[in-house]
Amino acid sequence: REQTAESLRPLTIEETYELSDAIINSDDYNISKELGDILLHIVFYAKIASEKGSFDISDVINRCCDKLIYRHPHVFGETQVSGAGEVIKNWEQLKRKEKDGNKTILSGVPSSLPSIVKAYRMQDKVRAVGFDWEKREEVWEKVREEIAEFEEELKNNAAGDLEKETENNVDCNLEGEFGDLLFSLINAARLYNINPDTALEMTNRKFFKRFGYIESETAKRGLSIKSLSLEEMDRLWNEAKNLENR
Repeated sequence: REQTAESLRPLTIEETYELSDAIINSDDYNISKELGDILLHIVFYAKIASEKGSFDISDVINRCCDKLIYRHPHVFGETQVSGAGEVIKNWEQLKRKEKDGNKTILSGVPSSLPSIVKAYRMQDKVRAVGFDWEKREEVWEKVREEIAEFEEELKNNAAGDLEKETENNVDCNLEGEFGDLLFSLINAARLYNINPDTALEMTNRKFFKRFGYIESETAKRGLSIKSLSLEEMDRLWNEAKNLENR
């Protein structure tokens, strides 16, 4: 089958997630392997473009080098900076200028990014121009405010009744308040140098492992997990948790 950039795109996304998985697992062998797969995709895209007369792999490499030199005048030029903060600020200014100078601060954030990653990127972008808390501890007041607003919306909204709630009928206001709460928590993560996407993935893995323990222990006893009470599942959950700490 003849590949195109469009047909390769979902495969490239898949390879990127496989690389991410290897990095989270600290699996050097598979990190190397997945990097090779992504490199193959880069060469493949360049080959497809070359056959159309658009660009080739040399253009890709040269443009990358030109970009790095342009955005690091403190390294490759005469610009003096006072610290990392000024480097980031200069980077954003040069990036906007590079893209015709008429882009907004947030226009460089791809709309196709996953929501958590997009929120983090937007917050980081506006931080570079000073739109941020002066002290990171101040973010917790915002988090508490968003929790209170969500709880208030729960009280005032019929969608707060779990018996009536479905994925399709949750009130927009309730959904919006929960989104605000998530956004504030992502901001807190950023301020404490925590990547929220990575943090959530680590928790996903813990949950997967612990629930897997519940299933395996139940199967050893010849029982169905559906036959367990919540108290029994909680006890097995705590067993799994304790085993992790040994």
